[in-house]
Amino acid sequence: MLNKNINIDDLFIKNELIPAIAVDFVNGEVLMLAYMDKEALLRTLRDKKVWYYSRSREEYWNKGSTSGHWQILKSIDVDCDNDTLLLTVEQIGTACHTGNRSCFFTRLYEQKEEENE
Repeated sequence: MLNKNINIDDLFIKNELIPAIAVDFVNGEVLMLAYMDKEALLRTLRDKKVWYYSRSREEYWNKGSTSGHWQILKSIDVDCDNDTLLLTVEQIGTACHTGNRSCFFTRLYEQKEEENE
């Protein structure tokens, strides 16, 4: 059910494209970050399959339409600044174009026990 207290136009006042973070609805794993404009968001709400806007290709991208690795929409939350979306999805297959389940598979930093002391 769509929250009638949120005006979708208000989400795109600062920027035409806003970050959309996809997380797994079962375990909360962060799967990927992409961008949406108003049209991508409206398509997602209509189809219940996630649409993004590709900045590099400058076109709409229905996640899974070529790979079969669909993202089925479960819910969308808006952050406190109304400029980032958190999509909870059922991920069919992998989220990352590399074949990994999540796009976040390379660790940059991890605190070691001895660093705490």
